[in-house]
Amino acid sequence: MGRGLVFFVDFALSLMASLLAILLVRWVSEPIPGFSIIVLKWLSVAAVGSLLSFRFFGIRRYSIRYFSRRQFIGLTGAMFVKELFLLALVLTGWLELPGIVFYVLAILGDFVLSMSLVTLFQLFVSTLVRDSDAVMEKAGKGAVLIFGTGPDSVRLADSTAAAGVFTVAGFVSKDPSEEGMMIGDNVVWYCKDALDLERLQWRLGGIDGILFPKGAHISDEGKDKSEPVKIEDGMSGIGHVVKRSFDVLLSGLLLVIFSPLIAACAIAVKREDGGPVIYSQERIGRNGKPFKILKFRSMRPDAEDESGPCLYSGEGDERLTKVGAFLRAHHLDELPQLWNVFKGDMSLIGYRPERQYYIDRIMDRNPRYRYLYQIRPGVTSYATLYNGYTDTMEKMLTRLDLDLYYLRNHSVLFDMKVLGLTFLGILTGRKF
Repeated sequence: MGRGLVFFVDFALSLMASLLAILLVRWVSEPIPGFSIIVLKWLSVAAVGSLLSFRFFGIRRYSIRYFSRRQFIGLTGAMFVKELFLLALVLTGWLELPGIVFYVLAILGDFVLSMSLVTLFQLFVSTLVRDSDAVMEKAGKGAVLIFGTGPDSVRLADSTAAAGVFTVAGFVSKDPSEEGMMIGDNVVWYCKDALDLERLQWRLGGIDGILFPKGAHISDEGKDKSEPVKIEDGMSGIGHVVKRSFDVLLSGLLLVIFSPLIAACAIAVKREDGGPVIYSQERIGRNGKPFKILKFRSMRPDAEDESGPCLYSGEGDERLTKVGAFLRAHHLDELPQLWNVFKGDMSLIGYRPERQYYIDRIMDRNPRYRYLYQIRPGVTSYATLYNGYTDTMEKMLTRLDLDLYYLRNHSVLFDMKVLGLTFLGILTGRKF
């Protein structure tokens, strides 16, 4: 989120606080003649006061990564100056309220509400940005387990974390009494044999390796290849219920709200060249099962007849139609996927599903792609926000690292953050 957008939202919240303050006066008072004109005067002066005071105190220059004491003092000063503008409005007699108590209530309420709304928003933005940075810092690293819980294993974990090449996902122990024990910030996982270790790798969403202190090993003895692997991921069972309920409710609501827009897009696609409106393509989803993903057709009907499967190469792709280019630029071609979400083929947040053709090539380089089959693919994803269009195999592999990080760490709160960042990206015209 850029400083410009944060500044605009701060300004909008300041005006909202002024509106709430003057409405509070009306709520606790008797009917006020000409109240609509009073509201317009109050908001006009509040807008001028907010804009000038924000610029004078340099609100736009403040960091969106950290909310500092200096920033709070500057914000307090800006709001104080704004109230001086409103006080001037009162003293000049341009604003008439029933009594002095209501003038005090309006100005004091405006100050308290303005400080509360803007401060809470800036704290939220700084937390969101820091969390995203921390996730991005970890996402590109491989994940490893440390075998054993003795001093040598602890030293190995410390040196591995200090090197910064791998993220330590925990310790592995063959002692059941140590299961769940914490060593520093890392949990101890109990694995009695290689099969337990395989199950743990599924549960953690993929592990790049296991580091062994000198002389340590896990015996393959007793491994039963025929025993099924229990598929788990980082989200709890309750979290999955909440996530699916949210998917159904929101996708159903958006299908109704956006129905006029969906109809307009369909008409535009059809009128341009008379070809099919909806483009469906087989993708691989949860548990490795294929499904038909739906999009508004944005390319010529014969786009892949000669070239075969070919990655989208951005706005300059010659296969795009004029309407299709517009739909892609504004992410409108994805609207039919709300039906995929409602049906259960997809989720609003997940990983972007791929064709088997590309999955085979990804797995030749990194077989951990199979771990993604534990969850539904999504209309948007954490990886999409930071990796953009995957127009090369290298980007696909980078996206996989981010998707696996999401798999290991996703939660309802994590999904809300991704959904919020996606919405802000669409509003600001971000390309991803």
